[in-house]
Amino acid sequence: MYSKILMPTDGSELANASVQAGIDFAKQLNAKVVALFVASSYQYPIYIDIIPPNTPTEEEYQSAMRTLAESYLQPARDAAKQAGVEFESVIQFNDSPAKEIVHTAQQYGCDLIFIGSHGRSGVGQLLLGSTTTKVLSLCNIPVLVHRNKAH
Repeated sequence: MYSKILMPTDGSELANASVQAGIDFAKQLNAKVVALFVASSYQYPIYIDIIPPNTPTEEEYQSAMRTLAESYLQPARDAAKQAGVEFESVIQFNDSPAKEIVHTAQQYGCDLIFIGSHGRSGVGQLLLGSTTTKVLSLCNIPVLVHRNKAH
């Protein structure tokens, strides 16, 4: 059915629960997993006249974000290892997580995106925005939305 599943995470408790469910799902299908963390792009401080000396360079920012991303991807890596699921992790920089999720799924040849959702609807979804909803509207491959009842 599905052979390569993309699982985006932001390191939150909800995302970790969804990734765990996704890895269990991947194990049942004997599918590979690509876990993705999308970090915001570096923003050069153009709104001030003098750049403070403690402002990180783009390289310093990206290095710090990669370290943070690795810590967020570690639970997925551990769960995949324990389940015996083939695993790959990816860190991307983009100010539009939904676009990057769809792009990475295409780039890595994934045939399913398994993504968590807070389950908000109506005004709550409109006010807060929803990466999951944006992925659904942008994507041309199947998207499985995992809703964790505990959250």
